[in-house]
Amino acid sequence: MIDFKSTIKLALKSLKVNKMRSALTSLGIIIGVAAVIIMLAIGSGANKQVQENMESMGSNLLTVRSAAAKTGGISMGMGTKPTLSLKDAIAIQKQTRGIEAVAPLMNSSKQVMFGNQNWQTTIYGITTDYLYVKNYEINLGHPFSKDDVRNAAKVCLIGTTIEKELFGDLDPIGRTIRVGNIPFKVIGTLKSKGQMGPMDQDDIIFIPITTAQRKVFGTDFPGSVSQIIVKASSLEDSTIAQKDIEEVLRRRHNLGKNQENDFEIRNSAEFQERMKSTVRTFAILLASIASVSLVVGGIGIMNIMLVSVTERTKEIGIRMAIGARAADIRAQFLIEALILSLIGGIIGILAGIAITLIIGAVFGTNVLITLPPILLSFGFSGFVGIAFGYYPAYKASLLNPIDALRYE
Repeated sequence: MIDFKSTIKLALKSLKVNKMRSALTSLGIIIGVAAVIIMLAIGSGANKQVQENMESMGSNLLTVRSAAAKTGGISMGMGTKPTLSLKDAIAIQKQTRGIEAVAPLMNSSKQVMFGNQNWQTTIYGITTDYLYVKNYEINLGHPFSKDDVRNAAKVCLIGTTIEKELFGDLDPIGRTIRVGNIPFKVIGTLKSKGQMGPMDQDDIIFIPITTAQRKVFGTDFPGSVSQIIVKASSLEDSTIAQKDIEEVLRRRHNLGKNQENDFEIRNSAEFQERMKSTVRTFAILLASIASVSLVVGGIGIMNIMLVSVTERTKEIGIRMAIGARAADIRAQFLIEALILSLIGGIIGILAGIAITLIIGAVFGTNVLITLPPILLSFGFSGFVGIAFGYYPAYKASLLNPIDALRYE
């Protein structure tokens, strides 16, 4: 039976004899564990950021866009040909299963002015359901009503970027801005949603869709809209709703069996899943690259332990001569390797957490430190110690006591 208590004491004593060597041996493990924690924290932070961005844009959404216009045989892209209308949106609302809300919209870039300030932004003509569908909340003031939409009122809601650029420290509620040459009364401000990739979700102005159609954008096709956004009741219902929407629009647009759709339906669930899958793959790749450092650290441990076996050959011979078994020798060297790895793992964890927090603070990177990666990297460091320490321990246990005592 191996006396683990005595073996551990002996292993610690041996490691203390060469403190600098022990520290340098653990350095590879320290770097490896810290790298794994940092990379996984960055990957988890990116994944969380993507999820938050997806939620801020709305969940279980179906986006219906009008057809692509063609100029000289060249497609100008989906949404450039007016094939959707407010009546299509009403029909979808009435004839589609598993949906909560329908929000048609129009949008275009316009110059807006207040006093001597001006700003280029995107104007959205929307209905009252759009705020709910896209998870926008009112910060100050109030949203426009159904009467505002019905009467094509010249009122608007502004994002925080518009509020800052046009009004500075002034209270915008009740003030009048100009979209082109048309005055609009600010009746509400929106809570900030932040950046979504290159898109600033706060650099927007919402006006009633009827106002947009009749007074701001102008159109040769009265009642036309560029998009219809549909919020499904659940992820499962979005598939059913997508099928129903296609049937409703094909029927309304008098499309024959062999004719292609003059619209496009995009399911946000598919896009969100692709984004999540990409981020997960990125996180795994980062962790895999970082894990190479741990393997390199393990190789360092094995090399140092092999050197240690050679240097301590006579010590091993003396221990065997006074009754130590091969298992005792093997256990001593294995425990030494394991202690080096675990100490390196603990220091690596602390260093990884500290560096991760510094990266997040200095570079503004979204990082997320969780317990599973810490436990995983610590456990892996122990495994590396045992795996790479076994061969030197096994080699030490095979020494012949007589030859070991004669070794110089």
